[in-house]
Amino acid sequence: MWNFLNFNTFITKDILIFIYYIGLFFMPVVMWIYREKIKNFIKSSSLQNKIMRTLTLVLMFFVLQIIWRMIFETMIAYFNIHDYLQILQEEIYS
Repeated sequence: MWNFLNFNTFITKDILIFIYYIGLFFMPVVMWIYREKIKNFIKSSSLQNKIMRTLTLVLMFFVLQIIWRMIFETMIAYFNIHDYLQILQEEIYS
C-alpha cells in the first residue's frame, strides 16, 4: 500500500489497457458515424477510383489499428521496465 501511495507502484498499465480497448472500439464507431461522408467520398469518382479509395480507406483503418496497438504496447513495456528496475533496486539495496 505504501508503494502505491508513494507512486512507486503505478496503476497506469491497467488504465492503459482500458483506454486501448476504448479506442479500439471507438475508431469503428467514428467511421460508422461518418459513413455518409465516406460513402459520398467514394461515390464521387469513377469505378477505378472507387475501388482505389475503398481499398485505401480499408488499409488506413487497419494501419491505424496497428499503430494504436503499437503505441500502447510501447507505453505498457515502458511501465513494465520501470517495475522490473524497481524490483532490481530493492534487491540491490536491501
